[in-house]
Amino acid sequence: MTGLLAGKAAIITGSSRGIGQAIALAFARHGADLVIHGTKEDSLRQLQTRIREMGCRCEYVAGDIGLYETAQRLAETCINAYGKIDVLVNNAGYNSRYSFTELPLEEWDNMLQTNLTGAFYTCKCVVPQMIRQGSGCIVNMSSTAGKTAHANASISYGVSKAGINSMTQKLAYDLAPYGIRVNAVCPGPIETDMSKQWSAEYREQLLSKIPLRRLGTPEDVANVVVFLSCDMSAYIVGESINVNGGNYMN
Repeated sequence: MTGLLAGKAAIITGSSRGIGQAIALAFARHGADLVIHGTKEDSLRQLQTRIREMGCRCEYVAGDIGLYETAQRLAETCINAYGKIDVLVNNAGYNSRYSFTELPLEEWDNMLQTNLTGAFYTCKCVVPQMIRQGSGCIVNMSSTAGKTAHANASISYGVSKAGINSMTQKLAYDLAPYGIRVNAVCPGPIETDMSKQWSAEYREQLLSKIPLRRLGTPEDVANVVVFLSCDMSAYIVGESINVNGGNYMN
């Protein structure tokens, strides 16, 4: 196959729906062989079928990204299937909207375990293979909520994504000498299943603050992830790139 990622072997966590699924399909369109991940095996099998019909190889791993054994299985599956790991996209995660005073203690622990520790685990498991190869690319999914306070996100979510941004920079600094690039993507308001729950009033308020006057799409985010994963971004290291229509600029 031809494409920006032709011949690349990629792991994409949280890829059974939403932004993660858009990333997986974009990678397939650009010729990558994939290991997809999620918690629902039926959804993963359906996506695997779609990707294979596009002419790309695809394996899947179902499991909780907050468990180290899931990260180990992802790395082992990619190496066994393709002999290498070229790209890791840490997309798995979730948001919550508790106020600080109402945030349950267990929600703090669960959020950090899934959004931050899960990404650390996958990096820990794939980096040794990338070092052996002398090349690799990691793209971490963050959020503008990790850069500034957000009315539609709990403190636990913002802290988890701020941690992703910090981890991205430290990994980028430590791994660049091995030929491994690490960057992050910070989406703003994106049209997903979650956004369908918004009231019409909230949607209008949000749109009024976006210079482009539209919500982003999962494909808008996926296109940036493809760019950061291919050779076109070969000199970009340690960045956390906003994808939000100008809603937040820094």
